[in-house]
Amino acid sequence: MNADLEKRLAFAHRLADASGAFIRPYFRKRIDVSDKGPSGFFDPVTEADKGAEIVIRDLLAKEFPQDAILGEEFGERAGTSRYRWVLDPVDGTRAFIAGQPLWGTLIGLEQDGVPIAGVLDQPFLRERFVGAPGKAELHNSEGASLLKTRACARLADAVICTTHPVLHFSAPERELYFRVEQACRLSRYGGDCYAYALVAMGFVDLVIETHLKRWDIAAIIPIVEGAGGVVTDWSGKPWHDGDNIIAAGDARVHAEAVKLLTA
Repeated sequence: MNADLEKRLAFAHRLADASGAFIRPYFRKRIDVSDKGPSGFFDPVTEADKGAEIVIRDLLAKEFPQDAILGEEFGERAGTSRYRWVLDPVDGTRAFIAGQPLWGTLIGLEQDGVPIAGVLDQPFLRERFVGAPGKAELHNSEGASLLKTRACARLADAVICTTHPVLHFSAPERELYFRVEQACRLSRYGGDCYAYALVAMGFVDLVIETHLKRWDIAAIIPIVEGAGGVVTDWSGKPWHDGDNIIAAGDARVHAEAVKLLTA
């Protein structure tokens, strides 16, 4: 890891600490919720989302003013370096307002448009998942430990997650997703970003989602890949902004799922 990346990854922990301190008092409290979605689609946002992104942006502006920033709530700020921070301070706002600890703060770092490091911070559970080239770690009250996906040779033995197969999938996408789910041993819904952490920890084998934005996944890719997993679009090609996504702990399960999604 070069010195520039090492310095930024260390600073990402400060960003997670600061955003977590801001967000934590809002969780499981009666707070105002706004709807920023188009008519007929509930897309909630709270002061926790917006305020935490401001906290992170202010810290970055002081420490790395040359770096670009892309955040869900406040858009993009151009930079002059090769680095861009990609932010989603409360990924899983629906879980957040429902009192479920499946949300997290996503802090991704890209170099020349490629995700190279990421943090998924769950400040209520006080768990922090960190991905960097060649490794992924879990930081909690017991210290830091390496993350490793588990071996899973076939879908018949796999655990699959998606956040909501009705809300987020079109009818044709839902049909394809269920084709994979029906081949798996166990399925769970409502994981939000935390489902990817479970892949990195070796408890879930497959996450399939649709039409993710960059702030939804830039921090996740280095964590899953650093733990030994695979992240692509549904056809098995590198993911691009807005693509459907598949994250797997084992390349064999990934290949089997891609075959079903593209058949």
